[in-house]
Amino acid sequence: MSGVFDVLIIGCGAAGLSLALRLADHCRVAVVSKVTLSEGSTLYAQGGISAVLGAEDSVESHIQDTLIAGAGLCDPKIVRLVVSQGKQTIDWLLEHGVRFTEVETDDGTQQLHLTREGGHTHRRVVHADDATGRAVEKSLVSNARRHPNISLFEHHNTVDLITSKKIGCADRRILGAYVLDTKGQHVVTFRARKVALASGGACKAYLYTSNPDVCTGDGMAMAWRAGARVANMEFIQFHPTCLFHPHARSFLISEAVRGEGGRLLLPDGSPFMHRFDDRGELAPRDVVARAIDHEMKRLGLDCVFLDISHIPADFVRSHFPNIYAQCLKFNIDITEQPIPVVPAAHYTCGGVLTDQYGCTDIPGLYAIGEVACTGLHGANRMASNSLLECLVFAAQASKHILQTLPETSYPPELPTWDESRVTDSDEEVVVSHNWDELRRFMWDYVGIVRTNKRLERALRRVELLRQEIADYYGHFRVTSDLLELRNLVIVAELIIRSALSRQESRGLHFTLDYPQPNDAKPLEPTILIPKP
Repeated sequence: MSGVFDVLIIGCGAAGLSLALRLADHCRVAVVSKVTLSEGSTLYAQGGISAVLGAEDSVESHIQDTLIAGAGLCDPKIVRLVVSQGKQTIDWLLEHGVRFTEVETDDGTQQLHLTREGGHTHRRVVHADDATGRAVEKSLVSNARRHPNISLFEHHNTVDLITSKKIGCADRRILGAYVLDTKGQHVVTFRARKVALASGGACKAYLYTSNPDVCTGDGMAMAWRAGARVANMEFIQFHPTCLFHPHARSFLISEAVRGEGGRLLLPDGSPFMHRFDDRGELAPRDVVARAIDHEMKRLGLDCVFLDISHIPADFVRSHFPNIYAQCLKFNIDITEQPIPVVPAAHYTCGGVLTDQYGCTDIPGLYAIGEVACTGLHGANRMASNSLLECLVFAAQASKHILQTLPETSYPPELPTWDESRVTDSDEEVVVSHNWDELRRFMWDYVGIVRTNKRLERALRRVELLRQEIADYYGHFRVTSDLLELRNLVIVAELIIRSALSRQESRGLHFTLDYPQPNDAKPLEPTILIPKP
């Protein structure tokens, strides 16, 4: 089976589906999802979407908060572009059926409830209780399933992008992708005039992460292999508060809990954030994560505690119903007792380098959402700016795609996937062992606090793993696990090389060898260029 489309979108979260919906009235769109449509990071986003809606708030204030959180590396033009589209983005979601939490005003009317999170100086986070991503994803999926011009391909894992260079064409452009049908276990060819990567982040490179299993850096690795630059890969955001329990897998305690008065405590009940930042619990995530990491190492702790039990129980249950119910499964009543928490890899601030329309170095190839480095986040993402970025850049990319589609021809017939010289693997244990080794040394050596020695040790190991995995890939039929491992090892190496090149501490990158920011030279993003 193969398909020919105007636009192929790889990924099905907020970025991918909103792009599909913006395009579908004008062209034929295919959306490829490596599992079910809703299984991605968007589904698990708890906090909300930052947008200037309050009378006391302003676009300028949101811009300044974002620039401060980004530690000097945000692109001010991109920040302004994204922030200024906050209200129209929320309006678009409302038009597509997303139901956000509302409150009754003094005159009896309803208005959107705004909460506050770390780094924000105002209440500007629109949310659907504590499960905003689920509300957004469900509405977008429902709209996409109903649209006649959107073809949805679930359980399809993209193997590689197809460029004109790959098949010997003179013009440099994207032509489509090879995609593994994971149910049928065969590789199919998709041809497309345009391709958009909306495949999410890469935090499964770490042993402890808030991300679902699908976040293996696929789009970043595919774009790199195809010849696109990546930027700022050293900036990995560790969410400060992931539920610590042996049976609680990757469950986040939303930043909004701290925004509504939650306090971080040591086991003896004493607070500690005031010793690290005047903003206390509302400091940006990098500050809070490092503070928790410091206290855990100093005292030999397994976790610290987040306490919101001093807030009225009815308020807690109504504002955080998902967190309340999830914790209750583990016999933790958050209205009466503190929540054990630890930091976990949460968000990749870097990615495939793009312009203001999501265009990459390869003509016809776009990257939007967490897979991309747009310049919005700089050295640290401010809470709830990520869903806003996904939605704004989907709108930006749709404008560019529709403007340039008439002048873009359909790709020629493409070679089918060749499996004539490979066999079924009889050594699947190699994949699982390499996966475990990679995630463990990334956590140990490329985590919240780094040193040159740790990074160099990680680089030696990742180079050996990459060679071993490449050899395995060349001899055996592809499986979904193998594709993810192949992508993850490339992304891990990009993270390590980027971290080694930044000889200062800034934002999310903190190294004991260079513990201070280097403001003596102009600030620049870390850009890696693939070999021709």
